[in-house]
Amino acid sequence: MSTLNFKHLRYFWMVAKTGSIARAAEQLHLTPQSISGQLSEFADTLGVELFRRSGRQLELTDTGRRILSHAESIFSTGDELLEIVRDQSRTATTTFRVGCADSVSKLIACRLVEPALSLAEPLRIICREGRLASLLADLAVHRLDLIMADRPMPAHLSVRGFNHLLGESGMTLFGTPALAATLSGGFPECLDGAPLLLPGEDFAIYGRLLQWLGDNHLHPRIVGEFDDSAMMKAFGQSGAGLFFAPTVIAPQVCEQYAVVALGRVDSLVEQVYAITTERRLSHPATIAISQSARHELFV
Repeated sequence: MSTLNFKHLRYFWMVAKTGSIARAAEQLHLTPQSISGQLSEFADTLGVELFRRSGRQLELTDTGRRILSHAESIFSTGDELLEIVRDQSRTATTTFRVGCADSVSKLIACRLVEPALSLAEPLRIICREGRLASLLADLAVHRLDLIMADRPMPAHLSVRGFNHLLGESGMTLFGTPALAATLSGGFPECLDGAPLLLPGEDFAIYGRLLQWLGDNHLHPRIVGEFDDSAMMKAFGQSGAGLFFAPTVIAPQVCEQYAVVALGRVDSLVEQVYAITTERRLSHPATIAISQSARHELFV
């Protein structure tokens, strides 16, 4: 035998699946005599017994079971190929890989990326989250197309990348209504002695926030520091302490975390950058993100 007859293999596969030649013939819209003849020819070509009779049923031999295992794999792959051909949108979809630094608010990241999903060309977004240094390493070997960060790429790194400022926002203080009711004085004096949740040292806003507290002679009780902005807000939602978040997402923060805004500090600024390997943004997705930032989120 020089080649495998795939038509014979499919007949064998169908008989093995249905358990009888008659049922296989119904599935294949052929006569039982035709299936029986083709099956005998296949067995003769292979030089093996594929089935044995058990009453009115056909049972696979050990060799038949081994051949069936390979047939299942072959026809499963064939079905996948046909599915791809039928659904042309699968092959036309472009993958866009975004890295989001831990220090960037997930609400902001979602708002920025969302317009890229509405492009005329179908787009599949792959999002990765992590520390900026790790994400930059992935950008360097083209595992990422864009990174969203709260600071520009450090100058000392030997990574070919370019910083694009998407926008900046002042900060607002949030807390649960129950916690807010326990505070005394107006803003920002109410922070003095109050429980406060801080972003971690990796956040660009961390040093600016401590400086602002010192300049205003405020001494809150620091109850926690968090390397993830979403986790900090979750603790704030539980009433563990007050927390700061960008003013541009204040309505979303209040709604999602059931908190109230207690005061805003426009001089305390958080920035959001897009870091790419492009000096000038040219990818449709990066352009959509940039335009969304400039004309909608950070207006």
